[in-house]
Parts: sequence; structure tokens; C-alpha cells
Amino acid sequence: MFGIGAVLQIEDFKRIAQKPVIVLIGSAAQFIIMPLGAFALAKLFGLEAEIAVGLILTGSAPGAMASNVISYIAKADTAYSVSLTTVSTLLCPLLTPGLTFVLARSRLEVPFWEMVFSVVKMVIVPLFVGFGVRHYFKEKIEKISEIFPAVSVTFIIFICSLVIALNKGRLAQVTWPVLMTAVMLNIYGMLGGYVVGSAFRMEVRRRRTLAIEIGMQNAGLGTVLALKHFGEKAAIPAAIFVFICIITASIMAELWQKRTAEPAAE
Repeated sequence: MFGIGAVLQIEDFKRIAQKPVIVLIGSAAQFIIMPLGAFALAKLFGLEAEIAVGLILTGSAPGAMASNVISYIAKADTAYSVSLTTVSTLLCPLLTPGLTFVLARSRLEVPFWEMVFSVVKMVIVPLFVGFGVRHYFKEKIEKISEIFPAVSVTFIIFICSLVIALNKGRLAQVTWPVLMTAVMLNIYGMLGGYVVGSAFRMEVRRRRTLAIEIGMQNAGLGTVLALKHFGEKAAIPAAIFVFICIITASIMAELWQKRTAEPAAE
């Protein structure tokens, strides 16, 4: 999260203020489509409590920073993607624990306030420390700014690898049902994002952005929260989702890259 904060600029926040309606639409879609989809899939597949909570927590996470890069490759509206990621990240300290509490408390005890404080410590504090470092040491940071996203992704890979290692004895039993639900949640999120963009008559580039942004969750955050508050098993869906969403979004970016989309209106 420090790495993400270090690449944010004041212009990113100004952009949100200039186009509040489309950012509101995208952010609302993010925290409605994915959590409800995760809840429905957990019910549909009859997932056991820990796995179900982990899937719901994954669906309730904010957008992934990697979505900004994928949006750029897909010739989507990258500025819109950055705005959506920023807003969903700032909202997640309340919405991620809150949605998990509402949708998953019948399955497992959800420590709402403990999760809120965890997200504040893991998201808001390092995010704004990174932003402050970028703001006050702009010239020095700009020279090395490209390494911050790579460092963030590397730590996410370490976290997910840890989850897989901790659950190596359970993977043979749960991999296939979890894999199916995670894939379905990802595809459903991407389709849902594109449909929302179409319903509000957004340009094709913004439809692509919404599809990528909603389909890609910050499952690295979901993995850490699951490990801390629900145990190793609950972290499996989030760890698997990290790899799934990057693969599917990369495939769509490759397809969309070859198709011309009209530019987004300013």
C-alpha cells in the first residue's frame, strides 16, 4: 500500500472531483456487484464456512492497483481506472469489514471493529505515508517511481505463496470447488462492470475500465485480512483469486488492445 501511495499524485484526486458522477457509479458498482456475487456463489456451491467467508471477503475488497496497468494495455480509460482504485481504497476501511460482517456473519463470527482497525493500519496509514513521501520528495521519488508497483506485486506474490504453503494439506480437497467459484466470480464481475457501463451509456473505453476494475479485486489485502481474522483456510479463495483475475484481465486486455475504441469524453 505504501507503493501504491507513492505513485499517486494530487492530480489523481482533482480528477475525482472533476467527474464525481462516473466515479460514484463505478465505486457503487464495485461494492455491490462483487460482494453480492460472492455471497450468491458461496450459497450456490454450498461452500464450508471458512471458504465462504474468504470468498465474500475477496468480493468485498477494493479494486486492485494492477487494474490501472491492465486498463492502459487494454486501451481503456486509465485515468478513470486510477480514480476508481483510489476511491475504493479510501472507502474500504469501512465497506470491506462492513460488507463481510453483513453477508458472512451467519457463517462465521466476523470481528467488525478489529477488521476496521486492521484495514486502517494496512491500507490508509501506509497509503498516505507513501503519498506524503511522493509529495515532499517528488524529484527523488520520480526517478525510482516505476519500482513501487513491482515491489507491491512482489509482496502480494509472497503473501499468496505463503497461503498456498500453509494449506498444502487441504488443497487436494478444496482446490476445484474454490477454483470454480473464484473463476465464476471474476468473470461475473467483469461482465457486470461492462453491463453497468453500457447501462449508463458510457464510452467503450470506460466500459472496458469498469469491467477490468470490478473484475480485479485487491485480493492481496483480502488474503492478509483472512489470515489475520479467520485463519489459513479462509485465505485460500483470495490467494487463488489474485492469479485468476490477472490471467483473465490480461487475456481481455490483449483482445481489446487490437480493437479501436472511441476516446473518453473530457
